[in-house]
Amino acid sequence: MDSPVGEIVGVAGLGTMGAGIAEVCLRAGLSVRAFEPDEELLRSGCASIEASLDKAVERGKATADERAASLAGLRPTTSLGAFSDCGAVLEAVTEDLDVKQGLVSELDAIVASDSLIATNTSALSVTAIAAASANPSRVVGLHFFNPAQVLPLVEVVRTDLASESAIECAARLVEQIGKTPVHCGDTPGFIVNRILIPLLNDAVRAFDEGTADAASIDTAMTLGTNWPIGPLALIDLIGVDVQVHASEALWDAYRETRFAPPARLKRMVEAGHLGRKSGRGFYEYGAK
Repeated sequence: MDSPVGEIVGVAGLGTMGAGIAEVCLRAGLSVRAFEPDEELLRSGCASIEASLDKAVERGKATADERAASLAGLRPTTSLGAFSDCGAVLEAVTEDLDVKQGLVSELDAIVASDSLIATNTSALSVTAIAAASANPSRVVGLHFFNPAQVLPLVEVVRTDLASESAIECAARLVEQIGKTPVHCGDTPGFIVNRILIPLLNDAVRAFDEGTADAASIDTAMTLGTNWPIGPLALIDLIGVDVQVHASEALWDAYRETRFAPPARLKRMVEAGHLGRKSGRGFYEYGAK
């Protein structure tokens, strides 16, 4: 893969992460083919991008002209065929191995042979996703963090199947859109989640043990370790269901108690208390 990514990228999946990734690419001056198979989900994802750009203007992080230029580069589509001219496709579809493998396999017949395919998975094996491709050497992991518009890190995940040129191409793309690439191997949790997920679970266990209330635990960690946000508030931000899913994936891989999701988190998911996105988690956020 010697050719550069170019000025056109595809983003598959316009949920929270996909919309954020698409916005980052748009604000970097790239044209984005944004894909959702469902018209309603497509409209919702595009509306999320537009609303986020509006907030950026309100906060002085972008000008009205920059907002207009970004939206001019957005090409929503319900057809994967729209990715045919993309130098790279970044997938952020649901965190399900079969779904991601199916998408990667479909892309083989659509995008050029030298186009990069990147998965934003946070818990699944990038190697297993790449193995579904007829050309796994061009499949890498690009793990963005939520909110993608704000957090500067992207983990560039290398598999044993990936070519050196694909890894270099992925890192250049990350830098092109104003992010900082950090290289890592395809181990469960990569770097950040391997460390963060069990730490957040320990914070929940400290809460359950009666060590302190939620606000005190979060205050202790923000003031005592200079975290910008406390661990329980962070779980609310990323989503209680996301924390449970990531914990289960790491538990399956390592079989260490700290990785297993605490029972409290599972009960919260069953009750629909998913954090900020549902209006209630460890804290109340109002109806959503």
